[in-house]
Amino acid sequence: MPSKKALNPPAGECTQCWLHAYDSREQHKHLGPREDCPACVDHMNNGHGNMIVGR
Repeated sequence: MPSKKALNPPAGECTQCWLHAYDSREQHKHLGPREDCPACVDHMNNGHGNMIVGR
């Protein structure tokens, strides 16, 4: 289960980026060594959309 910090990004941060940064092992456990996370790659290529926490 993600930590409270991983689930509560501060204003101006992206919820997915924050979760994947602070709960990285759990979010990426399905990946092999040196394998990129498809969700992260898609997110980097297509932007944050509406995932930025309001101020």
